Amino acid sequence: MALGKALLSRVSSSSARWQRRDSEAGGVGGRAEDIEEGGRDGASTAAASGQEEEQEEEEQEQERWASILPELLREIVRRVEASGERWPMRKDVVSCACVCRSWREVTKGVVRPPLETGKITFPSSLKQVPGPADTPIQCFIKRNKMSSTFYLYLSLTQTFMDKGKFLLAARRFRCGAHIGYIISLDADDLSQGSNAYVGKLRSDFLGINFTIYDSRPPYDGAKASSSRASRRFASKQISPQVSAGNFEIGRLSYKFNLLKSRGPRRMCCSVHHPVVVQDSSEEDLLKLKAHGPGMSLVLQNKAPRWHEHLQCWCLNFHGRVTVASVKNFQLVATADSNRLGGIGDEEMVLLQFGKVGDDMFTMDYRQPLSAFQAFAICLTSFGTKFACE
Repeated sequence: MALGKALLSRVSSSSARWQRRDSEAGGVGGRAEDIEEGGRDGASTAAASGQEEEQEEEEQEQERWASILPELLREIVRRVEASGERWPMRKDVVSCACVCRSWREVTKGVVRPPLETGKITFPSSLKQVPGPADTPIQCFIKRNKMSSTFYLYLSLTQTFMDKGKFLLAARRFRCGAHIGYIISLDADDLSQGSNAYVGKLRSDFLGINFTIYDSRPPYDGAKASSSRASRRFASKQISPQVSAGNFEIGRLSYKFNLLKSRGPRRMCCSVHHPVVVQDSSEEDLLKLKAHGPGMSLVLQNKAPRWHEHLQCWCLNFHGRVTVASVKNFQLVATADSNRLGGIGDEEMVLLQFGKVGDDMFTMDYRQPLSAFQAFAICLTSFGTKFACE
């Protein structure tokens, strides 16, 4: 284990340096503009030579890391993965995957998907189904009203005071009469043309009907949205290097609430999710083929119950929500979704969202929802729904 720790220390420093390479290389051209015309060629040649030497050194170092015996490397990564059950220790696993291609492949082979472990490790985990079904993933959302931004964190403790592990960020913007949200992996880069862009959320002019878009096709053969608004959004604000982000994966609508502000909002949501096959039996393969690339999960808000002592409509959030708000909600699967998706308990809450402070909200979700889908659904709760209240 001492060898593993020593290697891990060197891995962390090396991976951090390699991740800075692109940004450092991008600054050479900007500095050259300040050099007089007569000295530009010499400065460019020297800069290019320095870059080539640095790149050659990095390639040699990567070759040394890649030359480690696969059996030894697999054992090192396995021990690092076992010792990093929770964040922030789990960042060591990510460092291993950043070393070189061979390390990345070994790490991907050692780290099991969220469906099996319930752990969020890589950014791809945010769009994967978590597990197990009886254990929700506890998160919280911080709101910045001044900048209209929202930040999703993974809870590291049972309290509401921990800093959490950052997962996703979203920025609200107005496009004509519509409200939209850009969702990104980078808290400091919420531009639509960023490589960290993962999807978007768009409402109608009343703010009661929402469409969720993924930046990547949810399955092979998925077709991009053909709506005019989606094409206009993609063509104007997404760079050519980044997917247009117009693959529709869900819709959500708010309905008129007979209880008005005395109870939670009424909502209905339909999201795409893949059919999860637990084994490769012939029966399961036929089931997967029958459903195609996936199926729609239909969710509805859980009806509140009248509390005689408090004289109000209430939901049991099991201590995860402390402030009464019309934004608070719990979503359960409809009877048809339970039957087709094998979810089981019709009373099982798949997603709950609630207020615990002025700009602090909890978000707990479980399979078959992903973190990205759950975050997008919760974002729809912000803002007034005049047509429903």
